[in-house]
Amino acid sequence: MKKLILLAACAFGSYACYAGGYRVSAQGQRALAMGHTGVAVVNSAELAFFNPSGLVYLENKLNISAGVTGVISNTRYQNLDTRQSAETENILSTPFNFYATYKINDWLSAGIAIYTPYGSRVEYEDNWAGGDLVNNIDLKSIYFNPVIGIKLHENFSIGGGPIYVNGGVEFNRNLNREQIPSESPANVSIEAKGVSAWGWVASATFKPSDAVTLGVSYRSKIDIEAEDGDVSFENITLPATQFDATLPLPAELTFGFSVQATEKLLLATEFNRAYWGVYNELSIDFSNPNVPDSRNARDYKNATIWRIGAEYNLNEKIDLRAGYYFDESPVQSGRFAPETPRNDSHGFTTGLSYNVTTKLAIDASFVYLYFEEIDESYINTFRPDVPAFEGTYKSNAYLFGLGLTYKL
Repeated sequence: MKKLILLAACAFGSYACYAGGYRVSAQGQRALAMGHTGVAVVNSAELAFFNPSGLVYLENKLNISAGVTGVISNTRYQNLDTRQSAETENILSTPFNFYATYKINDWLSAGIAIYTPYGSRVEYEDNWAGGDLVNNIDLKSIYFNPVIGIKLHENFSIGGGPIYVNGGVEFNRNLNREQIPSESPANVSIEAKGVSAWGWVASATFKPSDAVTLGVSYRSKIDIEAEDGDVSFENITLPATQFDATLPLPAELTFGFSVQATEKLLLATEFNRAYWGVYNELSIDFSNPNVPDSRNARDYKNATIWRIGAEYNLNEKIDLRAGYYFDESPVQSGRFAPETPRNDSHGFTTGLSYNVTTKLAIDASFVYLYFEEIDESYINTFRPDVPAFEGTYKSNAYLFGLGLTYKL
């Protein structure tokens, strides 16, 4: 019985790992189609997310951008030694974004950014080999971010604002698979709703000429603190309890550069650094003293993303876009849990805008995300009696987005 309780205490450990492995880069259809480059691209209200300081360089007084992205991901697991295999369900998730900006005067602009940078879902087949680690997980979050941009000089501006986060998680895994019949496995479910936190963003833009833009943006670390979360068990009787936990979402620093190479061709590139090194372990405190607290090693490393993108004005009605990005995984060897089936990945992007009128455009994007195949394991250093879970993972994802851009 004590072993079962300890397994239950370790269950929530996948929450944060999932958030890190499945950060959803889909905060704007125009930027996404250009390899998700946006820090140095001044073309829409998407700047409210990517670089608030650039708002003062938008030509129109009112700018609105809104969109939704469909994400379908798939992971296949196989262990050649045990002949065990599994595949995640193809479940659609839909991160969205809404940005509105207003130019108050020539040197001051304000706006609001509402978006979902963390939020996706993974669900494995029933009674699969890794059910002791995860059966399914559903993470949701929404960010509210009022921003301002201030022009300090004709060629230089700063901007930023506070970030308010609200979200929740649902998670399920099996318990003590070796002792419970597979047709009715005992399992634990974890649920936390209404979890909130604060952070901030600061940015700067330098435009040495009309053709060249340099941008930098810094997003602070945000500590998500779950309090009095619900814990429930199925097919087994364990003490009732709730839990508290803290999840760090890392700070990010992005540098961007764009150049209007010709009258019709815009080129952009970016460097992004996510400081995942702050995430060493996840500690879970249970309210019932009969359920021992839990420590789960993560040992993430800082990770880098390289992005390139291009926009070509085909004619007065159509703007074409394409791009590529390389996303380095923050997960280190021996920490590769199945709820985080993501290795280094390559994103191939494309899309377009159709200008319905001079004020209204329809934006579309498509991304194929390929994760490099990897043979890895998950080793629980706090539970040396539990064998490592090993196997080969093959993953990919498809993102297809649609949005509107309005300017007045």
